[in-house]
Amino acid sequence: MSAVLKFETVSFEDYLADERDVDVRCEYIDGYIYAMAGASETHNTIAGSFYVAIENALRNECRAWQSDMKVIGHNKNKNFSYYPDIMAACGENTGDQYARTNPILIIEVFSPSTKRTDLTEKRDNYCAMLSLIEYVVVAQDVPSVRIYRRRTGWQEEALYAEDRLVLESVELDIPVTQIYRRVLREVGLKMS
Repeated sequence: MSAVLKFETVSFEDYLADERDVDVRCEYIDGYIYAMAGASETHNTIAGSFYVAIENALRNECRAWQSDMKVIGHNKNKNFSYYPDIMAACGENTGDQYARTNPILIIEVFSPSTKRTDLTEKRDNYCAMLSLIEYVVVAQDVPSVRIYRRRTGWQEEALYAEDRLVLESVELDIPVTQIYRRVLREVGLKMS
């Protein structure tokens, strides 16, 4: 869970300038800076397994990043900046080399403390980005994936252990269990 780092508002430009040389990564929402909490071993393992599958599926002109590349955007006249667990974008980055404004895919691995933010605030902000094709939210305690797609008007699709996840944005078709393959016991799946 993140906590407000400063109670007075900060300009988006000052946040972006200061964020490069910090020990603690922070996210920005409409003038407020939120320090990011560390991630658990299970969280990092799920994100890592998913990232590898995406990286291997990407076309040459696309790239993927895991948790250290920030995404910046605007929604309802408010600026935001987050560090998604996984992000993919295609084409050249013509702006800040520490941020992307044109993701095609964003994935967040949520815990009980981040679930509300990932499924409401972040979903609303991410889905306002014109380049985004898919937003995926992955549970870290049970094999459960939620996907939101632009082509369906951002309607939620729920997938579970027995399902296959198809990501159109990066041309990936993967069993949900493959995302959880290194944490089967932690999410209640039987080892085969």
